[in-house]
Formats: sequence, C-alpha cells, structure tokens
Amino acid sequence: MEVAGPSIRPPCIDAPAPRLYCEAMPSQTPQSVPDADIAALRAAVSARFPQTVAELASLVAVPGIAWPSFPPEELERSAAEVHRLVREAGITEAQVLRAPRPDGTPGGPAVVARHPAAPGQPTVLLYAHHDVQPPGDASLWDTEPFVATERGGRLYGRGSADDKAGLLVHLAAFRAVSEVLGDRFGLGVTLFIEGEEEFGSPSFRAFLEAHRDQLAADVIVVADSSNWAVGQPALTASLRGLADGTFEVAVLGHSVHSGVFGGPILDAPTILARLIATLHDDDGNVAVAGLIAHDDADLDYPEEQFRRDAAVLDGVQLAGTGSIASRLWLKPALSIIGIDVPSVDVASNTIQARARAKFSLRLAPGQDPDAAMDALREHLEAHVPFGAHLTFTPKEKGSAYRADMHSAAAQTVLWALGESWGTPAARTGMGGSIPFIADLKEVFPDAEVLITGVEDPDSRAHSANESLHLGDFEKCIVAEALLLAALHREPTERV
Repeated sequence: MEVAGPSIRPPCIDAPAPRLYCEAMPSQTPQSVPDADIAALRAAVSARFPQTVAELASLVAVPGIAWPSFPPEELERSAAEVHRLVREAGITEAQVLRAPRPDGTPGGPAVVARHPAAPGQPTVLLYAHHDVQPPGDASLWDTEPFVATERGGRLYGRGSADDKAGLLVHLAAFRAVSEVLGDRFGLGVTLFIEGEEEFGSPSFRAFLEAHRDQLAADVIVVADSSNWAVGQPALTASLRGLADGTFEVAVLGHSVHSGVFGGPILDAPTILARLIATLHDDDGNVAVAGLIAHDDADLDYPEEQFRRDAAVLDGVQLAGTGSIASRLWLKPALSIIGIDVPSVDVASNTIQARARAKFSLRLAPGQDPDAAMDALREHLEAHVPFGAHLTFTPKEKGSAYRADMHSAAAQTVLWALGESWGTPAARTGMGGSIPFIADLKEVFPDAEVLITGVEDPDSRAHSANESLHLGDFEKCIVAEALLLAALHREPTERV
C-alpha cells in the first residue's frame, strides 16, 4: 500500500506472536498539539503513574466475573469500584447502568460517565470492560490470580491486562489532559465501561439502544486489543467475524447394550465424527459452500515462525491453501471446540444414543454472519450420515471489521502511538473477533471506531499468569492523552 511520507517497516516478520500482518504508518504531528503540551502530558502521566498502577491493583483485587456460576455481588462490587475511580478522576456525571439480556434477565452492570463537550467540540467515547475471565486452574498460576503482583517489569493478575488496564488508560489519559489543558479542554469525553464482555456481551445491543443519547460520539476508542510486541505499538485494522453454536446427532431413543445391539446401528459419536469430517476438504480448507474467502494478504507469515508461535508439533501438516496470512485473517476457519460424549473414564459398554459438538466459525471480511450460519446449517443437513437426526443450535455471531486507515481519526491515533513509543505504529490484522464492534457501527454509523489495546504477545489474557508490561502501559496512557489533546479543538478552531 502506498502512503504519503517516508516508509518505515516495523519488525513484523520477527515479532514473537502470531499477529497476522502489519505495516508502519507515517507520523505527522497534528498542528493542534503544541510541543509544550506534548511534554507536559508526558510529565503529567509520569507523575501520576504510581497512583495509576495502585488503582489498577485495587481493581485486580475484585473478582468480578459475569458468568452465572460466579457470585454476582463481586461483579457489582467491581462496578462500584470503577464508579468510585471515575469520580475521583474528575468525571462526576457517572452512573451504574444496565439493560436486559435477550432472555429478559438483567445484564451486567456498566459504568457510564460523561464530560460534556463545549460548544463546537466533538465527543469521543472511550470503551473498556471491568469484568474478567474466571481464573481457571489455580495450580497453573505462579501468583495469586486476584492479587496484583509486580515482577520483572510486569504486573500479574487476572484482569491486569484484559481489560482493567484498558479502563485505567482511559481514566489516566483523561486526568492528564484535564490537568494540562485546564479550562482550554472542551472535548466531550464519555466513558463506557462494560460489565459482561467476557460473558459474550449479551445485553450490549440493548444497552446501546437504551442509552443511545448518552453514548453518542464522533469517535469511539475500544481499548481491548493488543500491541504488536513489547516496545512496538499497533492499531488494529481488521478482525474476522464470528458464528458459533452446537449441533447434535441422535440415533436412538436411549442408549443400548453394545453387545446385544451392536452391528446394525452406528453409535452417535461415530456418526458425529463422520459428519465433522465433511467440514473440511482433503487440503484442510473449510468445505462449507457459500462462505467468502480471499487470498490477497499484503504480507506473508513465514511458516517456520507460525509453527513456533502456535506450538505445532513436528510432522503435523498445516491445513488449507494460500498464504499463511490469508488463511489467518482473510479466509474462514472452522473449529470444533467441544464435544459431549461420555469420557473414557466413566464410559459404560453401551451404544450412545446422542452426541453433540460445539463449533467456532471465524468469518472473512465481507461475510454476512447470518448467511454463514445458514450455510453451515445447510451443509450439516445435507451431509448427516445414515439418516441420523440432527439438531442445529446457533448461538453467538458477529460481523468482521475493517478500519479506514486513511481517515483523520486513524491518522491521529497512529501519530499519537508513534509519538508516545518513539517508533512508528503498526496496523495489524487479527484472526480473532470482537462481535460488538458491529453493533457500535450499526447504532452509531457516523462514528469512527478505533481499536487500541494494552496487551502484548506475552500478556496471556484468559490464561494463567495474565500480566501487563508496565512500561508499555505508561506509553499507552501517554498515547491516549495525546489523542484526546489532538481531537480537542482550540477556541480559534471551533465553528
């Protein structure tokens, strides 16, 4: 891709994590941010950084998990702690709000706080989430999951990176810009700190609809992604879409003795295995008709690097055709992520009547999620063997995302990232999904969405020993403070 200004390529190929492609963008300083303000913002962030880390530690200590099997009072306590920190940061117009989930139950508590825009000023919406993943197997942690522990320049603990650090970036950046610009700062700033992102955001769309006026903005910053590497900032340019759910096969009204009845009837696990085998062709490409796929990735991902990053065992052949990068972010990927059959340790000697699988289908940019779900259903119905009964249950779905890297807001945040780190920001494409991005674009079609983040390849979000690189954490805050200062308009600029 051709861009104005000098071309500087970051160390994409040698990066230690499976990012899918990156390309450096040129840095041009917005005229609205004087050098004196840039220096003052750096100093303000640095002076308060120990306080910011302490505030993050206080949030890590609250195990707010939105899953129904965990105590709901801890999630409420997490929202209350966020509400307190927001007010202490100087945004007094703050509320804990919620909306109903599709099943009618109350959604997780979200914090919405507003610093209204002065006349002629735009508004930016800053998104993050305060809920976290369950800690998982405690024996895999080197530290206590809900005790923030600093070691080797990193802060360990559940939520230290995903995504309590993201909300602290927002708070600390707002605080720094408010201190430096003072009465000059008229940019509208709205904080939206969600409370059930790790549970799939079931009330997200209803929340946007119910609080549309409070959340309306010109620019939306979603701080829930990752940088390219420690010391290398990035802006997420694209994400794959998602469709997931389950399918079940049934062959009997109930399970029967395998010796007495075995032979004329195939067991449900075997039927399920044969059906799953139809989902890919002999090369490993997804074999579901009607799914969009592209093969024009800008940069390749060397196979040797991918094998190391993904811990592929020696001798295992990679699936699919085309470049590695295209397979990762421009083509669909269909995985079976769970199967319900009796475990080996408790299996009785019976022909199983039913078996169920859970699928995760990642979608290429341009793919309609509903059409993808229909295509998979039709494939399964057409290929289920031996007349077995099929039950298909669709669940979560979300559209792919692709940003306009040439827009004014994207260029501004790329400048801010490069200015903070002292190296050009990369734009990255990722194979993962953030389904609610589509909801943001549909409810606020005129707003520009920017996806930033505080994680790095070793943050291990969702896994044991989740951690945050503290040096890059401070740079993230500086970058967002610069972004807010650049989006702010001086009085002479206002219409």
